[in-house]
Amino acid sequence: MILETPRLLLRPWEESDAEELYRLAKDEDIGPAAGWPPHKSVDDSLNIIRAALCGKECYAICLKPSCKPVGNIELKLSGKTDMTDRDDECEMGFWLGKEYWGNGIVPEAAGELLRHGFEELNMSTVWCGYYDGNQKSKRAQDKIGFIYHHTCDDVPVPLMNEVRIGHTNYMTKQRWQELKAKSSK
Repeated sequence: MILETPRLLLRPWEESDAEELYRLAKDEDIGPAAGWPPHKSVDDSLNIIRAALCGKECYAICLKPSCKPVGNIELKLSGKTDMTDRDDECEMGFWLGKEYWGNGIVPEAAGELLRHGFEELNMSTVWCGYYDGNQKSKRAQDKIGFIYHHTCDDVPVPLMNEVRIGHTNYMTKQRWQELKAKSSK
């Protein structure tokens, strides 16, 4: 499935994206803040496309008209997230290549993915989190309209072999509808 906004296409990752994924994800400022190590090679990125970026609701964020990936956004459905075990709730995760920060790309992509989640997947709540110190993710979630829910002091981060402080936010379908109505006035 491909989702579209005025500036973006959200599409499934393809194996041919491995080189561009590596270029973006080898940056030390990207993965570690989100809980995963920088990519080490194009082959590493290819394996990650095959194993991790292949979920049903996982999308490469692509700028039009090039359709070249600039980041990733995903709705992790039940069974793929530890934030909820309900079938009508999911978790949103995202990251963006450093050169694209500060251009409103994540809020635009997230807005479309929330629409898809609430209108087409019939979600009632979407959860989203960030690790302590990841102010860029916090700001993006604030701009999108997520509401603070709780903080956990001992969150395992297995890919980094660490335990961190994690902050959890959420968006209900009702809140999303209210924000949507407010922005269209």
